[in-house]
Amino acid sequence: MSINIKPLADRVLVEPAPAETTTASGLIIPDSAKEKPLTGTVVAVGKGTKDEPITVKVGDTILYGKYAGTELAFEGNDYLIMRESDIFAII
Repeated sequence: MSINIKPLADRVLVEPAPAETTTASGLIIPDSAKEKPLTGTVVAVGKGTKDEPITVKVGDTILYGKYAGTELAFEGNDYLIMRESDIFAII
């Protein structure tokens, strides 16, 4: 997938995983009760800073904080842009 957004410095562009629509037992979760996903896929990365090079790469599945990043919509898709320091782990 090619995207025309290029994050600057230590920022990372993430496509969040879709929210769960059913529980493990099969109950359907209404939109108002869905939790914001805490995982996503890296779709673009910046070059890093002089002191902190970027360690994640495009295609990595990551775990990030509940309130991490800034939401943005681009060409009909939802993304988060965040600093690499907001990422907890590569999974």
